[in-house]
Amino acid sequence: MRRCSILLPVLLLLVLLTACQPRAAAPTGELKVVATTSIVADVVQQIGGDSFSVTTLLPLGSDPHSFQPSPRDMAMVADASIIFANGAGLEEFLQPLIENAGAQGRVIEVSDGIQLLEAPAGEADSGDADSGDPHTWVDPNNVLVWVDNIRAALVELDPAHAAIYQANAERYTASLQELDAWVVEQVAAIPPENRSLVTDHLVYGYFAARYGFEQIGAIIPGFSTISSPSAQDLAQIEEAIQSHHVLAIFVSDAINPTLAQRVSDDTGVQLVRLYHGSLSEPGGPAATYLDLIHYNVNAMVAALKP
Repeated sequence: MRRCSILLPVLLLLVLLTACQPRAAAPTGELKVVATTSIVADVVQQIGGDSFSVTTLLPLGSDPHSFQPSPRDMAMVADASIIFANGAGLEEFLQPLIENAGAQGRVIEVSDGIQLLEAPAGEADSGDADSGDPHTWVDPNNVLVWVDNIRAALVELDPAHAAIYQANAERYTASLQELDAWVVEQVAAIPPENRSLVTDHLVYGYFAARYGFEQIGAIIPGFSTISSPSAQDLAQIEEAIQSHHVLAIFVSDAINPTLAQRVSDDTGVQLVRLYHGSLSEPGGPAATYLDLIHYNVNAMVAALKP
C-alpha cells in the first residue's frame, strides 16, 4: 500500500504534464481534400502535387447535373479538410449534402470570379437565366482562374507548402496557355461556315466564344441535362441543324443517347462522342483535363474540317 501511495501522485503528475503539452498540427500528408468532379480533382491535384491525394465525389462518367450522393459520399464530405467544387450552379446536390453531413471543411468554388454567360434567349423558363452557364472548363482560359483560386486556398490551408503550390501553379498555368494556343491553331483548319455546334445540352458556350464557333442549339435546350425536351424543342433543333448545314452533333457518354440518336437519324447528321463533364478512365483518351481538351478538339476538327 505504501508503494502504491507513492506511485499514484507520480502517475497523476505525468498525466497532467502530458495533457498540458501542446498538440502538434496534423502533417500536410493528412489533409483530406475532396473535389466534386474528376475534372476539378485533376486540376487540384496538379497544384497539390505530392502533398496530398484528392478524393473525387462523382464516379467517372457521371453527369454532374443529375448526380445523387450516397451515404458514403456524406461520410467523405463530413471528413474533408477542404472541398473543391466547380460552382456556378453546377453541383446542385452539394449544399444539401454538406448540410446533411454536418461538414466543417471549407468549400472553394473554383469558378469564382469568372463572368458567367447568360442563358440564350428563350431559355429563361429552364431556370438557367438566374445561374448562368456553369460549364466554365471548356475554355482553358477559365481554368487559369481555377488555378489561382485553388493555389490561394491551398496556401491558406497549408502555408508550409506554399512554395510548392506556387511552383506547381506556375507550371500548370504555362501548360494551359500552351493548350489555348494549340486549340487556336487546330481550329484554324475548320472553315468559319462549318463552326456550328450542336450538343446534347448547352455546354460549349465559353469554347464557342473563345474560338469562333456558334453554339446554335442543343437537344436539351438549356445548361442542365435534368429537363426533357418537348416535341417542339426537338423539331426546332432539327430545323436548325438543317438550316445551318450542321455537320455533327457532339454528345457525351454520360448522357442518354436515345434522343441524340433520334435527331441524328432524322437529320442524317453524324453523332460524335466527346467528354463533357468527366474524364475518362486512367490510361484512356481523356485521363487528364489537358488530355480531355486535346481529345475533344481533335474530334471536332476531324468532324468539321473539309
